[in-house]
Amino acid sequence: MPGPLDGVVVVDLSRALAGPHATMVLADLGARVVKVEPPGGDDTRGWGPPFAGPDDDPVSPYWLAANRNKESVVLDLRSDEGRRTLTRLVRHGDVLVENFRPGVLDRLGFDVATLRALSPRLVVLSISGFGHDGPEGGRAGYDQVAQGEGGLMSVTGSGPDDPQRVGVPVADLVAGLHGALGVAAALREREVTGRGRVVRTSLLAAAVGLHAFQGTAYTVTGQVPRARGNHHPTLAPYGLFRAADGPVQVAIGSARLWDRFAAAFGLDAADPRLATNTDRVVHHAHLVEVVEAAFAAWTADALLDRLDELGVPAGRVRTMDEVYDWEQTRSQGLVVEVDHPVLGPTELPGPPLRFDEDGRGGRTRHEPPPRLDAHGASVRAWLDAMDEGG
Repeated sequence: MPGPLDGVVVVDLSRALAGPHATMVLADLGARVVKVEPPGGDDTRGWGPPFAGPDDDPVSPYWLAANRNKESVVLDLRSDEGRRTLTRLVRHGDVLVENFRPGVLDRLGFDVATLRALSPRLVVLSISGFGHDGPEGGRAGYDQVAQGEGGLMSVTGSGPDDPQRVGVPVADLVAGLHGALGVAAALREREVTGRGRVVRTSLLAAAVGLHAFQGTAYTVTGQVPRARGNHHPTLAPYGLFRAADGPVQVAIGSARLWDRFAAAFGLDAADPRLATNTDRVVHHAHLVEVVEAAFAAWTADALLDRLDELGVPAGRVRTMDEVYDWEQTRSQGLVVEVDHPVLGPTELPGPPLRFDEDGRGGRTRHEPPPRLDAHGASVRAWLDAMDEGG
């Protein structure tokens, strides 16, 4: 099966990561995504090292991470021919995705009013750095800047004086996920109204939308959360602890689990600093000391086996190679193989959604991220056929 969005045509004007991630999600779900690239291609084609393939034809893993299941066509949108071809794509498409700075698409001649005139059924997804209006709506946005401005770095790091970015571009990725969700909702609404919508999100919105209890700590109580390293700010023990030969992670979220854990590892249940979750959070340094003293006699593997016997959620810290070689990862369809025109058979991270009893995601077969303009001729032939038929 091609996926639940089979038949939906997405015109992808986006570049870098937030927009391309959104369109890859839609492509994984079966949509036909036509990626419109400028002469020279999306900048991420050149982002690295690392690179794969021959020195005279290097392939960027960054590019590969966000562009599977798409078609590539090169258009110079500053030229008459490029704008004419984009006009045809809009007329025959269902969704247009862009993440230019606010105002750029308008200056190219494709403002919202023009897009609606070309296709009233068109759903438009627009992703910006800091929003499309407001006092700083025109600012350019990149993930790390958004992580900092959106508060994520202030609660990430070893402590209050050590702000750190999340190790993956989480503002970009979550903005893409919100965008794809908004597109799906707008397509559903279109079935009823017959008209499209403009869906807007931003890297700032994605960052703030991730705050969860860290946000309400401030909005409800006035407390400003700060980084606490690898330990949870409101639950304890919940974090990274040292065993004899390496770290383990323990997540205790109930009094029942705590009682079981404390009894198994000889922790003093009568100690008033450990009696309740609140006590353990307040006296966190003491908690870490006594837990790590108890863990010192255990290897990480033996400790994890014991925690599993107790029903205490726990785990190791895996490196990327360990994650992708892990049988559990592969059993969930999180690694897919594509036949890349330069690299040959290549494994890529797979889609995180699965459907029905067979456990498959949207598509049952995945296509590699395309070579630059690999589909230019076929896309134009499709547009010719659509023009003749319509």
